[in-house]
Amino acid sequence: MAESGEKKKTRPKTATVCGYPISIFFIVVNEFCERFSYYGMRAVLVLYFKYFLRWDDDFATTIYHTFVALCYLTPILGAIVADSWLGKFKTIIYLSIVYTVGQIVMAVSAIHDITDTNRDGVPDNMPLHVALSMVGLILIALGTGGIKPCVAAFGGDQFGDHQEKQRGTFFSIFYLSINAGSLLSTIITPILRAQECGIHSQQKCYPLAFGVPAALMVVALIVFIVGSGMYNKTAPQGNIMVKVCKCIGFAIKNRFRHRSTQYPKREHWMDWADEKYAKLLIAQVKMVLKVLFLYIPLPMFWALFDQQGSRWTLQATTMDGDFGVLIIQPDQMQTVNPILILILVPIVDSVLYPLIAKCNVNFTPLRRMTVGMVFAALAFVAAALVQIQIDQTLPKFPSDSVSQAKFINMVNTSLPIKAGTNNFTLEAYTASEDFLTFDDSFNLILPNATYPNSLKNGSRYTIVIFQDGVIPSTETFNDTTQKPEQGANTIRFLNGFSSVLNATMGSLDFKAITSNSMSIYVDVPQGNAEFRIKNEAEEECIYSQELGFGSSYTLMILPTFTFGPNCADSIRSVMDIRPNTIHMAWQIPQYFLITVGEVVFSVTGLEFSYSQAPSNMKAVLQAGWLLTVAVGNIIVLVIAEAAKLPDQWAEYILFASLLMVVCVIFAIMAHYYTYIDPTKIEAQFAEISPDEKKRKNSMEMASKDKVKPRDEGSSSDSSSDEEEIPQSKM
Repeated sequence: MAESGEKKKTRPKTATVCGYPISIFFIVVNEFCERFSYYGMRAVLVLYFKYFLRWDDDFATTIYHTFVALCYLTPILGAIVADSWLGKFKTIIYLSIVYTVGQIVMAVSAIHDITDTNRDGVPDNMPLHVALSMVGLILIALGTGGIKPCVAAFGGDQFGDHQEKQRGTFFSIFYLSINAGSLLSTIITPILRAQECGIHSQQKCYPLAFGVPAALMVVALIVFIVGSGMYNKTAPQGNIMVKVCKCIGFAIKNRFRHRSTQYPKREHWMDWADEKYAKLLIAQVKMVLKVLFLYIPLPMFWALFDQQGSRWTLQATTMDGDFGVLIIQPDQMQTVNPILILILVPIVDSVLYPLIAKCNVNFTPLRRMTVGMVFAALAFVAAALVQIQIDQTLPKFPSDSVSQAKFINMVNTSLPIKAGTNNFTLEAYTASEDFLTFDDSFNLILPNATYPNSLKNGSRYTIVIFQDGVIPSTETFNDTTQKPEQGANTIRFLNGFSSVLNATMGSLDFKAITSNSMSIYVDVPQGNAEFRIKNEAEEECIYSQELGFGSSYTLMILPTFTFGPNCADSIRSVMDIRPNTIHMAWQIPQYFLITVGEVVFSVTGLEFSYSQAPSNMKAVLQAGWLLTVAVGNIIVLVIAEAAKLPDQWAEYILFASLLMVVCVIFAIMAHYYTYIDPTKIEAQFAEISPDEKKRKNSMEMASKDKVKPRDEGSSSDSSSDEEEIPQSKM
């Protein structure tokens, strides 16, 4: 029976499978579904911010990393609630319900039809969608963070003391389920997002991409509840983190009270807690603080690492994802990380480290972590180099002080043209190669005609020259001033034919196109696009064009167009924005470098922390480790909002430089670190005899009789007692 009258809840003996309690299979399935739910939702989150909520890259990155930071702050709360109040089982149940509701709210927030009253595919009440999204993310952060420290520990509770081997194997399977859920969800949810769905208009299917993770979270909750009768449930025993915080707080408070020079200094500031707490606990806290001090530089590593889901995903949206046998979505590139982890972990542990040891190189854990930081910095240098190449392929859109125009000749003869200071000749049925820039109004001079033009600054236009009797005429059409989103291609038709035409591509409709006019822009996916052009007599012409990612074309239907087997010969394509030409495969080196850094840094860091911490304070270090991840994400959102660098590659270099500076600081700290054996230190304090404990108690009682008159104004008896402890104990 526990001291506070709480009884340990036991369960009847249950059957085992290969020596493992049946209950752990429910826990492993629960963890797989939960990780699928979390990573699946997170994989598409930054694109949801950018393309559905219409946030810019910096704000989308800021909110993404705020969410991730919150997910790594709430585990501390979850651990305290589980150990001090509800117990692990109830904490997992209650917070999983919160988690599930959050996922459902996120799926609902992504349904554009609920506020799309005019049925144009764009939500009319965007604040409602933003509010639902924020509520959903807060609930998810509370849920996933709150159960994070509980599930693995609860699984460990299912084993008896005689099942150490099975418990170790369980944790390996548990870790495998995490990676399996992460890998599968990062592959599947981007595919779901890329589908088109909707009641009134077809849009990218974010409701499905969020809905499937929500369904998996429901499954996770049901599976966990089904196994309820088989679990070994222990009553809350008190949280060690609370005890550690109280001990540290008391030491600081007591040191402040005794700041006068009349009190002798103590060997360590934690020794000021000696009056109230056992020497063993104080020694354990000292060991923990020694490791936590080394944690101070670590958030910078996570600041770079977690940008795989934000900046790197946004970078992939401007790249070519055609791998031949399959098309990779931008958010699917994140799968490279878990795949490389599964490959590199056994290679590093079984090949690399033994090989280094045979070369008589003292590759200590702290040196490994330093190398991991270097690899992460190199990954961002690689990302910067890729970004520089991407920037060279992106269109140069006009600034607010200039305008741009392209010219199309729809006349069946070559035309000498003067536009402002630009002189060139356009052959029949051709377009100027690129957009020309104008900083003021200009005259367009054609044979036998001059047309003044005043274009709005910051905009792009296409000026089309038509045959109007003897003298050619001109029409000006607005062009897009942004790169097509999500790798799609913006296509429009220019109708030079003498009658009204209608163009479609599958379910996409360009609407009726009158003679000598331009159709609306339509987003067409990558691949072989087959356009169907019809007239009022239902005659049909089929025109095909292979499309890449992120391009924009104007398809000219010439005045000589006729329906028939060769009708496509009278349709010409004008490229307004070049497709993405830098392949996504160029991201693989940066993913490889960051994954090597993770394997060397993260795995080693946890191993080092556990080896240097007391046996009963592993949870404290786990909380500290998760806290470094949270702080790292906070660093990203601060820099993303504060730096405001004009070029993305410069931001990558900034992060790499900051990490290298931190790496040098960490290397210096590691150089002066002395490795310890916590077991030996604990043994020294665990052997205090009962007589010594009695003598300590009698000395503390005697100190109560030695309170000087100047202490009578103290706020409590305990304060006086703490001040008058004999100096021989310091």
